[in-house]
Amino acid sequence: MTVRIVRLANFVMPRSGGLRTALRALGEGYLAAGHEPILIVPGERFSDEQTSQGRVITLPGPVVPFTGGYRVLIHRRRLAALLDELAPDRLEVSDRFTLRWTGRWARERGVPSVMVSHESLAGLLTFAGRFGSAWADRLNARTFNSYDRILCTTSWAAAEFRRIGAGNLVQVPLGVDLELFHPGRYTAALRDRYATPSQVLLVHCGRLSSEKRPERSIDALVALRAQGVDAVLVVAGDGPLRAQLQEQARGHAVHFMEFVAERTAVAALLATADVVVAPGPIETFGLAALEALACGTPVVVDAASALPEVVGEAGAAVAEDFAGGVLRVLARPAAERRAAARARAEQFSWPAAVAGFLDVHGTPAVTPSAVPVSAVPAASVPTAVTVS
Repeated sequence: MTVRIVRLANFVMPRSGGLRTALRALGEGYLAAGHEPILIVPGERFSDEQTSQGRVITLPGPVVPFTGGYRVLIHRRRLAALLDELAPDRLEVSDRFTLRWTGRWARERGVPSVMVSHESLAGLLTFAGRFGSAWADRLNARTFNSYDRILCTTSWAAAEFRRIGAGNLVQVPLGVDLELFHPGRYTAALRDRYATPSQVLLVHCGRLSSEKRPERSIDALVALRAQGVDAVLVVAGDGPLRAQLQEQARGHAVHFMEFVAERTAVAALLATADVVVAPGPIETFGLAALEALACGTPVVVDAASALPEVVGEAGAAVAEDFAGGVLRVLARPAAERRAAARARAEQFSWPAAVAGFLDVHGTPAVTPSAVPVSAVPAASVPTAVTVS
């Protein structure tokens, strides 16, 4: 039976971002499995169109100040009326800040609901000081009481719910496009543009905002060069910290790319790098890091985040010494470290993620061949090893 899955999301950048990638891949998977996905997101103006991920409805939403362009859905009455009109069989919500009220809407109408936790509320509220953790626990308790299921993509992401006794948790990892992100995307001309044959090419790929800690990648480059390592850094991404980071990087071997909208261009950059640095301390999954692994490039990540679960032994997890992590990665033979990266990424596929999400919704594929029955469940993903 075809099921109408209405999905709601805020904080979706119009051209890039991990959430945008995940929403698109899951929507395409739901559609291929024979269901009817409908995505509702905020934007500059109203639109309603059929896309590769199903129907996408954009409602006007204001820009959140100091976020670099993120928009939110704030008109509850209008959104509730639209939900009533769409009459979903399932509700999937990817924002627990401003959309938590939709759990109550679904419960009152007997619609099974799932909240997907794409961010760490406890991590984000650490910026609020010593009271941040208490506020996070209070808000998280309201969230798990509002929805039938809370879906987390890593054990790390689930921890903030587990510690307050949430009993409706499920864990399903996200995936990666293993054809688009592939070692074969290596581009000699791209490498020649940024580095000589003897130089180490580092890449930072991600949003340039405070929670991502992009300044750490520049610090790592400076520390490596101070130790005599002839390295260069390419920063691919945009965000509110761009001008500040450019000032920090002045006089160092750092190149800032213009915004890269084409996914094949991102894949080429990741495949051409020697090491990717992903320094965000509150990442709940880290799609960009997984995409780098799929391209055969090892990743150095923050040990405090969820990324060690994803990267495993295909990179290095460090507390602060990202330069040291890069050196440990480079100490492995190039062929060995690149093969390990690709092998790790192959354990995460979008068909497996789609199958897991549909299982949480209680909606098997209408077209069985669309989602492999051999999809890897979250529990079977190998435990990550943190390199300290």
